[in-house]
Amino acid sequence: MQQLTIRGIPEEIQAIVKKEAEEKGVSLNKAFISLVVKAAGINEEKKKKENIYHDMDFLSGLWTEDEARIFEKNLAIHRKIDDELWKTVK
Repeated sequence: MQQLTIRGIPEEIQAIVKKEAEEKGVSLNKAFISLVVKAAGINEEKKKKENIYHDMDFLSGLWTEDEARIFEKNLAIHRKIDDELWKTVK
């Protein structure tokens, strides 16, 4: 991993980095990197947990509440068990 020297860091930033390091119990270097990653909008945890498959993502969240309610109502018809069909014939 490459090293980088940064000069002229404002006192406010130094204070923020020190506070972050103390709160997390890490080195100033790790605290600084953590803050830069956060500020850049990089989510390391999300990267690790990201799903491999995205083939049906486009379907997610497309129904309105009314459409979902109608779907559930229609689905209830198919969930009904017809006892007559399940009787055994002797």
